[in-house]
Amino acid sequence: RPAPYKNVVCLGLILDEDGQKMSKSKGNTVEPWQVLDTYGADAFRWYFFTSKQPWDGYRFSVDTIGEGVRLFLKQLWSTYYFYVLYARASEEELGAAGDGAAAPEDDLDRWALSRTAGTAELVTERLDAYDATSAGRAIAALVDELSNWYVRRSRRRFWDGEEAAFRTLRTCLLTVAKLLAPLCPFMADEIYDNLDGSLASVHLCDFPTAAAVGARDEELERAMALARETVRLGLGARGKAKIKVRQPLGEAVVVADGLEREAIERLSHVVRDELNVRAVRFVAAAEELGSYEVKANYRQLGPKFGKDMPLAASAVAGLDPAHVARALRDGGQIGISVDGREHTLAADEVIMTMRAPDGYSVESEGSHAVALDLAIDEDLLMEGRAREIVHAVQNARKAAGLQVEDRIDLALTGDEALLGAAAAHLDYLAGETLAVNLDVADGSAGAAVMDHSERAAIDGLDLTIALSRAAAAGGR
Repeated sequence: RPAPYKNVVCLGLILDEDGQKMSKSKGNTVEPWQVLDTYGADAFRWYFFTSKQPWDGYRFSVDTIGEGVRLFLKQLWSTYYFYVLYARASEEELGAAGDGAAAPEDDLDRWALSRTAGTAELVTERLDAYDATSAGRAIAALVDELSNWYVRRSRRRFWDGEEAAFRTLRTCLLTVAKLLAPLCPFMADEIYDNLDGSLASVHLCDFPTAAAVGARDEELERAMALARETVRLGLGARGKAKIKVRQPLGEAVVVADGLEREAIERLSHVVRDELNVRAVRFVAAAEELGSYEVKANYRQLGPKFGKDMPLAASAVAGLDPAHVARALRDGGQIGISVDGREHTLAADEVIMTMRAPDGYSVESEGSHAVALDLAIDEDLLMEGRAREIVHAVQNARKAAGLQVEDRIDLALTGDEALLGAAAAHLDYLAGETLAVNLDVADGSAGAAVMDHSERAAIDGLDLTIALSRAAAAGGR
């Protein structure tokens, strides 16, 4: 006889925060309506879909629902809100551009569409296998990449009204809404209704396929992943040196060779912008960047050598660091002699620490490393201060309640070093803050008639910002 069913999904128990089964007799149940009233149905559903596989059971936590709101739902809504905000500001330019749908030329656009197509493929495959947890987590990973990489890298393009950027993000958001519809139906419907609305509900749309989104470019995805990894290491090097990202630096030195180098070089402009350096230089091996120090990993080797661990640690410390680095990079073996016996060590049984060359900060992980030149000359210092001034003015714009498209009259007074940096970068300052009139020579004259004024401190130096909405609002 044929089986009476094709698939069975057994749900686990719901436990309280202490791991006890929820029961009215124990008084440890949670009233669902309290959770729904506090966080909403979408957050409640998202928690059950993505926190664990449903057959594993749940140790229920209201705080974890709130964490899901913060880490996913708010991030998605912020990305959607960004699109709507800038689409409204660019409505005239987008209307004049027409409805052409040429294939995107920008690597960032093609990467975003490729990642979205790959996610659609994965989500479909996982939902067909009754694995809503992995499907939801894949959607969350895509939203994080769109928010923290695509949107952040494309802000200038959105402000300039680039049709390709708007078309790309709209496609990605609509695809996310359709993928999310079975999991968070209300937010998905809201996003779809505002960005498309050609059908009465997102729940009437076909489920998205990879082909409907665009062609996959897995080589570009791998290249972008390497570029992002390079940026992560570079930012780690900045963090070690305690230098803000807004302060430009001279160069970043990247350890990469072969296909990895080709991939990163393809996107070197992205690495340069993200690390805020004037140039990116490549070396083939970390030994060209600095010297290594090799130590024993006591956690891994302790159980193996027991009372002989001091001897093993001494033997590891006596190894040639450059030789060990080459062996690890090439997949070779590391050998030591302890008490007359030969031993072969695995890569995780030693710890390689890179010593930065003088004047550089290095962050490394495995065979990958990035070094930043920490020398800051007067030109770099002034550019960094100009960026800090822009940041302070943008905060003042928000405090004054201005819209992103509002043009302003701006007057700056304060320390001469800051005013000198502003004067040296007037065009940059005016362009970034939308200042049609910018007074840095004698800001006190214009400050008296401004609508908003506030003080800021940059590198311990005082700056007073006074601004008003410009009388005649022109185009961007």
